[in-house]
Amino acid sequence: MTAYLNALGLICSLGDDRASVARTLFAGDTSGMHTESGWVPERSLPVGAVKSLLPQIPAELGQQSSRNNQLLLAAALQIETDIQKAIAKYGKHRIGVILGTSTSGIDEASRGIASYLRDEAFPADYDYHQQELSAPASFLAAWLDVSGPAYVISTACTSSARALLSARRLLDMNLCDAVLCGGVDSLCKLTLNGFSSLEAVSNQRCNPFSINRSGINIGEAAAVFLMTREASGDHRIALLGAGASSDAHHISAPEPSGRGAHQAMQKALDNAKLHASDINYLNLHGTATQHNDAMESLAVNALFPEGVPCSSTKPLTGHTLGAAGALEAAFCWLALSPENRDRQLPPHVWDGQADTGLPALRWVTPGDTLQQNSSRRLMSNSFAFGGNNVSLIIGDGA
Repeated sequence: MTAYLNALGLICSLGDDRASVARTLFAGDTSGMHTESGWVPERSLPVGAVKSLLPQIPAELGQQSSRNNQLLLAAALQIETDIQKAIAKYGKHRIGVILGTSTSGIDEASRGIASYLRDEAFPADYDYHQQELSAPASFLAAWLDVSGPAYVISTACTSSARALLSARRLLDMNLCDAVLCGGVDSLCKLTLNGFSSLEAVSNQRCNPFSINRSGINIGEAAAVFLMTREASGDHRIALLGAGASSDAHHISAPEPSGRGAHQAMQKALDNAKLHASDINYLNLHGTATQHNDAMESLAVNALFPEGVPCSSTKPLTGHTLGAAGALEAAFCWLALSPENRDRQLPPHVWDGQADTGLPALRWVTPGDTLQQNSSRRLMSNSFAFGGNNVSLIIGDGA
């Protein structure tokens, strides 16, 4: 079944709406990455922080007040009209909410616990609901007053890619007529210190697939799609295929040959009834760690021996963790949007110093555009701890 992605709201370090994100994305503008101190002791690190003023959580939902939910609300407000039309058409009980996250409101919880340890009392604005992993879906369903299935997937950096896959399954099973799906994650000390302890965080802007790559940057974002069985509006952008695998190689290191990543990409192609040669662009996971980039290069080269235009967008946004899968699917959506009249693609931003130990990939350079053909199919990869791999194919629906 084709699942149409009829509306998109998003916010990240590139901008606070579709137009601003598209403008900076296709320009390869890295100005949203800022070096900040205070996240990790004795280190200043580049982060993809959202600097826009965020909407306040309604007072009646105050127990779920968190930056994570504020980012989510900012994205959802952009498509509120489309959502309300779906509610009116299908009914509140036929609207689902499936989101991915890894942080939820853990930053607020961490500050609350620190206050408790210091003062032997939680601050007045602390509430346990803020830190529950289910909080984003519970909050969005309550804000919209919808009563379809609502839950959160937390599989580290594939979380929101899996949310799209699961949303399509709800439509397939006729449990919903429309699903709000995507992901959200906010910057927090727990995440940055955790990745720092793994020696995975770079002191410079990340440099994916370079011989000089030295680790990831962390960012924050929210991306929300309205998915239905029917196309609406002035486009027919759809989730054409999805594939997932779990090679369970290691708790934090990827399987070095790229076997699990290759399997996820091939499953997505099979699911969409496509061949590798049908893909016009690939958004790489591309974290700029030694092991991930090596593994992904091998997997991509094996699946696309003739090459495919590709790029990692993480130097523009940072790695947004649980939001990354949906955010990078959103970048594919923006490339397909009628608003992208020049058919631009996200360029690969790096120092140009190739790692000669890895297969050479076909990098998108500034100004590169989608081929002028009738069918457009874009793939997006997301890989996570534990050998968890997801690949999505976004393109023109029938």
